[in-house]
Amino acid sequence: MVAPGFIDIHSHSDYHLLVNPRAESKVRQGVTTEVGGNCGYSAAPLSGEVARERLKSFPSSFGLKHPWRTVSEYFHYLEDSGISINFALLGGHNTIRAAVMGGDPGTPGSRELRKILTLTEEALEAGAIGLSTGLAYAPACFSGKRELMELGKLARKWDVIFAAHIRSEGKGLLEALDEFLEVGKETGASLEVSHLKTMWEENWGKLDAAFGKIENYIRKGYPVSADRYPYTAANTGLSSILPQWALAGDSREIRARLTSPRTFGRLVEEIDTSHDERYWQGVIISQAQRKVNQKWEGKSVWAACRGKQPAEFALRLLKNDYLYTSIHIQAMSEKNLERILAKPWVMIGSDSAVRSVRGPLRQGKPHPRAFGTFPRILGNYVRGEKLLSLPRAVHKMTGMPARKLGLKDRGIIKAGNFADLVIFSPDLISDRSTYPDPYRYPTGIDYVIINGQVVIEEGRHTGARAGRVLRKVSSKQ
Repeated sequence: MVAPGFIDIHSHSDYHLLVNPRAESKVRQGVTTEVGGNCGYSAAPLSGEVARERLKSFPSSFGLKHPWRTVSEYFHYLEDSGISINFALLGGHNTIRAAVMGGDPGTPGSRELRKILTLTEEALEAGAIGLSTGLAYAPACFSGKRELMELGKLARKWDVIFAAHIRSEGKGLLEALDEFLEVGKETGASLEVSHLKTMWEENWGKLDAAFGKIENYIRKGYPVSADRYPYTAANTGLSSILPQWALAGDSREIRARLTSPRTFGRLVEEIDTSHDERYWQGVIISQAQRKVNQKWEGKSVWAACRGKQPAEFALRLLKNDYLYTSIHIQAMSEKNLERILAKPWVMIGSDSAVRSVRGPLRQGKPHPRAFGTFPRILGNYVRGEKLLSLPRAVHKMTGMPARKLGLKDRGIIKAGNFADLVIFSPDLISDRSTYPDPYRYPTGIDYVIINGQVVIEEGRHTGARAGRVLRKVSSKQ
């Protein structure tokens, strides 16, 4: 089969792509274009405290320089590095708010809000293909209605998407959807609900109500879609267990709360009260920053704490790992996943960064979606369970995201379009990456062609760096 190259509408490769410009784990899946800057976090624009933190942590984490501040400078740095895959960027609200206000939990004043909007507009002027926010994470979790509405107005003004990791995907799912959909209703922005899901069994029954809200919005003529990865485990930072009050300030202030006996005790009590044994059994440590903590990778917090208070163990691990511990959370329903994937307004996104089976990006036990998202759709949900027809599944990964993002010359095979193509065997394509053994590339993908150059040939990477930075062509109203 020959198909348009797959478009990963929800990725996090902003920095990883510089570490591995060959984009091994994505291009081997047939992905020819990634959209980064999701969940509110983008590599640029940077200033203030967030710039100082990134300038310090980036070289130490990856051994690379960090010479950019603006989106334009970042794009030029990517291009000069040479990348094997096309890359587009969403301007991240969390990054921009932090550039202006740091971790201040307060409402931005008029000057601060103007600065947030100015930096956002500068990102759009430089070619950012849309905006994103991560309302479950600091500092966007402190944002109120006015701030979100102003961002929605900018998205509408520039005719770009506004994507959101909504404020809650569990207990507060329906209220979080209401909040985001209201932004679209009031501003006319084209919305994207990131990785639509229902977390924890007590919330699985909310899916029909969530569908009802989104589809009622669509029936009224408002533009909204969603994306989803084909797995039932989420992946995030262990810092997500912290209550909102503990996320205020910069990383030093957050770690200080974990060091202070008074606030540490308060956190242990608050988190322990909120989470039971079943929760901690579902929280799997996927990657630790410090070598001394890497012995816990692949284990649940419940197993790692060895009968001690799991909240205390998790907080000590987080403090000792400089807040950078990653986790998988086994908390979703396969039945709900299938119902979400089947919806005509849902696209496919990996929610992951590029990885590699060797080199500096072989760290920890990453989520298998980094290696298997797109082949898993075609192997498991098309050929295996026949949830989707092959044309429909391919459209969710190609023409649909291209249209949503305004990529008029990609996403379909047509004379005059860019030659982004994937050639695969529908009978053989399959993901091989698993949670215990994630570093495995898929099978059944023979060729991947990007901008007319062969990048994967007979299943092997040619070394070609044929990718481009895809800038939004301005259509500001």
